[in-house]
Amino acid sequence: MTRVLIRGGLVVDGVSPEPVQADVLVEDERIVAVGTEIGEASGSEAAPQLIEADGRLVVPGFVDAHSHAEGVVFDPDVQLALLRQGVTTVIGGQDGVSFAPGDGDFASEYFSPINGAHPSYRGPRVADLLASYDGRIPLGLAYLVPAGTVRHEVMGSAQRPASAEEIERMVALVADGVADGAVGLSTGLDYTPGIFADAEEIAALCAPLATGARGAGPTGTGRSAASPLPYVTHMRGGYEDNARAGVEEAARIGRAAGVPVHISHFHTAADEAHRLMTWLEDQGVEGSFDAYPYTRGCSILAMTMLPPELNALPTDRVVELLGDPGERERLRRDWFPRVATNPSLGPEWPELITLAHTRSDEFAWAPGLTLGQIAARRGTDAVDAALDLLTASRLDVNVIMAVRDQRPVEDLGRLIAHPAHMGGSDGIFIGTHPHPRARGTFAAYLATYVREHGFLNWADAVRHLSTAPVERFHLGARGRIAPGAIADIALIDPDTVQDRATYEAPLQLADGIDDVLVAGRPVLAGGRLTGETPGGGIRASATGLAGIPPA
Repeated sequence: MTRVLIRGGLVVDGVSPEPVQADVLVEDERIVAVGTEIGEASGSEAAPQLIEADGRLVVPGFVDAHSHAEGVVFDPDVQLALLRQGVTTVIGGQDGVSFAPGDGDFASEYFSPINGAHPSYRGPRVADLLASYDGRIPLGLAYLVPAGTVRHEVMGSAQRPASAEEIERMVALVADGVADGAVGLSTGLDYTPGIFADAEEIAALCAPLATGARGAGPTGTGRSAASPLPYVTHMRGGYEDNARAGVEEAARIGRAAGVPVHISHFHTAADEAHRLMTWLEDQGVEGSFDAYPYTRGCSILAMTMLPPELNALPTDRVVELLGDPGERERLRRDWFPRVATNPSLGPEWPELITLAHTRSDEFAWAPGLTLGQIAARRGTDAVDAALDLLTASRLDVNVIMAVRDQRPVEDLGRLIAHPAHMGGSDGIFIGTHPHPRARGTFAAYLATYVREHGFLNWADAVRHLSTAPVERFHLGARGRIAPGAIADIALIDPDTVQDRATYEAPLQLADGIDDVLVAGRPVLAGGRLTGETPGGGIRASATGLAGIPPA
């Protein structure tokens, strides 16, 4: 039996309104006692490993509700970046595109600049993908069935509505994923092929979510019909001033399917978000969202620089077309004026888009520079710079996108303080100059929005970053510091926790979280990985902590 005693901490249990001085005893993967008089040994049991909390906060490990780590989570640098923020579970399969179901080739090509390549998964089911993590990583990874990947499996790159027979085949793939333990369905309605799917098709694909998972997993015994899985959406047509249209479509889908709706990376003003979430509730749809504490976004360059009909083509064909002077002139004449009218970017787009990653050796010098700066160094304009980058990199390019109107901390704080908010980084770990959100999001929540500005208190933070996403995505007996809970635990120094990653230095690790347990085993000690790998794929579970009283 593995036994760990965390002594002298302030427990933030996920229910109580204030931290409570208490010790926490862990045996194997579970918390067995929380209190002030827990002995180090009882009877013939060996003394537990002792972790002195020294007044640090003892919290349930955080859940990153929107992560792109599923291909790179085997990398110790990625593991360290997550654990140093207190993240013990990530939810992959986002934006409608990821490895399973299928052989993984579609996502490995199209979403390589976001997810990277999985080192071992070759298909064909969600169960195989989840199994690839078991015992190989120090944290947990849950997975959404990606609707775009499902569509590609059935329809390839077809740019048309699905037929009844195609929808039936897609629904069967979603049902298989749910049975394998997926925690919901995701769409990316600005990406191909999701951009070609209408609301009726998506609502049909959500049908298996309403009855939940049937298969047993290592964290529970399946799901009940009374507890549907969520529909998770990167909404259509952008966010900000266009958020209303996206929420209205999501409401139609959620209402038709009878499932909750979770909005990914909800970029909009706080007042608009509050109004739209109230409207969603008035429509009878249970809603939630994640939002990271940054104003700049990050995505693949091809989504912004190329029209959907080109993005839907195989990479070889796109590269061939981008090498055709006639096609380039057509894009310059017909497409790039639309890029300049993007409400978030506008005509200043060359100076608002910064290169984060390229696979091209020819442009190895360019990450960290804007498209305008790259163009100036090459003696060309931003259009040719962007198209040259895409061609040389075979579309494997991601970029950081600034916006003209930077929202102040006060507005972001009110957005993050909304009761339906959950922590999500949209973390992308690919590239030499990535967005700092991958390494800073959860520490920024705690440092800026809890300690410095007080939009949340510590109990609120645990509810937003752990307890609520555990419940929304049915992650089993997590999200609480209570007897019976799985011992995913982070120790936080409330005075020193701080994000260090910036747009200029995005690879800096967070400070103030040096000790983390996953499934009862220390995976981070003194700020360093221990080499333990108790994590793995997390399957949707009906088993939780609803009946356990506060610690």
